[in-house]
Amino acid sequence: MTQHYLEKVETLLVDNVRVHYEYYYQEQKVGKPVIVLIHGFVSSTYSFRHLIPYLAKHYSVLAIDLPGFGKSEKSNSFFYSFHNYAHLILSLMTILKIEEVIATGHSMGGQVALYMAKIKPERVKKVVLLSSSGYLKRAKRQYRYASYIPFAPRLVKSFFIKRDYKDALSYVVYNKETVSQQDVSEYTKAFKDERFYHSLMRVLRHREGDLTAEQLKRIHQPVLLLWGKHDPVIPLYIGKRLQMDLPNANIVIFEETGHLVPEERPKEVAEQMVKFIDKDESHPSSNP
Repeated sequence: MTQHYLEKVETLLVDNVRVHYEYYYQEQKVGKPVIVLIHGFVSSTYSFRHLIPYLAKHYSVLAIDLPGFGKSEKSNSFFYSFHNYAHLILSLMTILKIEEVIATGHSMGGQVALYMAKIKPERVKKVVLLSSSGYLKRAKRQYRYASYIPFAPRLVKSFFIKRDYKDALSYVVYNKETVSQQDVSEYTKAFKDERFYHSLMRVLRHREGDLTAEQLKRIHQPVLLLWGKHDPVIPLYIGKRLQMDLPNANIVIFEETGHLVPEERPKEVAEQMVKFIDKDESHPSSNP
């Protein structure tokens, strides 16, 4: 695919934590919406590698590694809550002079996108949820307390290193043959970093519950839900429930698709997003 955009890939200090991001933009697209891509749990910007080239033909695209994941800092001082993640992305937008975005989140990232829409609705024009987390409660108190035990990170590490990562990745996609050795290698990089397990404990400790039905009803931006019919991680009924609770939401369901929607159906996801973003787009106001 021919590249028609400029790239800025770097790590910046944002809200006192070092954040890795990738920004794809065209100078002539001033005034068109900026899409911010937010990955899921134990993931990174790598999960959008197939989707970005399709989207960047039409819009500027900002992809972020959330603190604790990917190439961003595994900080021992950052408070790993959805609210803080959302605030951090908004701060990065300010640094990059991006006023307004289409907040797009996969899995756990969907909750971060919704939190962005909740706390700064004037800066989130629309929301796209890709097999988004929904209705999860906060971790039980005993698990939160257990995260303070000094050897807890080692216990979590022992759990992860015993796993067959190729099998784990194959489980979350519909077509098992699409899982390459490179995918396995990229997704397992995190587990080789000792700091990752300490961050994981802090995520368990700090993560508030997903937005409730009542909170979702107060999000009035247009929302597009894109779901795999055979998602084994976040079943389709969660997407349908989110569609009911969000006042201005529509859902598109992909056949023969699992949980990794942006990787399994990048072209189709991009087509649906373009149609959704351009609908009623008479006064775009974001800059690249």
